[in-house]
Amino acid sequence: MIAAIRVRGRTGINRDISETLDMLRLTRINHVVIIPENPSYKGMLQKAKDYLTWGEVTEETILALLENRGRLPGRKHLTEEYVSENTEYASITELAHALYESETTLKDNGLKPIFRLSPPRKGYEHTKRAFTEGGSLGYRAEDINALLSKMM
Repeated sequence: MIAAIRVRGRTGINRDISETLDMLRLTRINHVVIIPENPSYKGMLQKAKDYLTWGEVTEETILALLENRGRLPGRKHLTEEYVSENTEYASITELAHALYESETTLKDNGLKPIFRLSPPRKGYEHTKRAFTEGGSLGYRAEDINALLSKMM
């Protein structure tokens, strides 16, 4: 699974890139989506690389996202009771494992497909440079987990 985070806003953005970000449901800064690893999503990430950062997320990070920032429609927090009563999973841990293994999606289980996070503690490195050049944009592999922990 891949976590994609919106780093930059909409000012001066190309229309094609804006539509790509809308398709990814990344409409605001510091929003995160969990998406499967497939060629169509990778192409979308590559197209919008100047406005977001992404990488492979671990199962522990997915669990932390669900526990801390998982939301139901109506701005309600995700609870163990909701998961056990309204999904086929007994706990949030089982749901996180199923998401990590790409067996289900957030939307299939009645959850909001995005996570709204705070800006990272100590801020982004540089919002107009690639991660490989000391910035915050583009592909960051496993380092996405450290960024997500700074944002929760």
